[in-house]
Amino acid sequence: MAGHSFHPLTSPVWLPLWIALGAIPGALSRHYLLTWCSRRWGDTFPWGTVVVNLSGSVLLGSCAAALGSGPPWVAALVAMGFISSYTTFSTYVLEMSLLYHRKHYGRLLVYGLGSSLAGFLGVELGLALGGGLVSHR
Repeated sequence: MAGHSFHPLTSPVWLPLWIALGAIPGALSRHYLLTWCSRRWGDTFPWGTVVVNLSGSVLLGSCAAALGSGPPWVAALVAMGFISSYTTFSTYVLEMSLLYHRKHYGRLLVYGLGSSLAGFLGVELGLALGGGLVSHR
């Protein structure tokens, strides 16, 4: 096609590939870290999820600062791919931070508390529709 660049580092056509390539190690990192934490500290409290969520938040904040106006393929690979499959909590917290820095305090409160409450209610609804938990810890 004339006038269209399909170079893998600049073409938006390639962005889904970069996201997918980052998502694979992100998901595997989450899995292995959760497994390690469960073996290390037991599974009576979700320590692995806490570690993943906090480390993912630090990673995403660092990437947001470092990548800024960098190449779109790097943001797709690292932020959208790796970190987003590693944890979605980090995205939630980054969005809360953006609302805070933009001084949208009301929106911050609604988003922060509303997302948590709505997510909890969504899980409860899903459990009720699906017949409850398969196993109780």
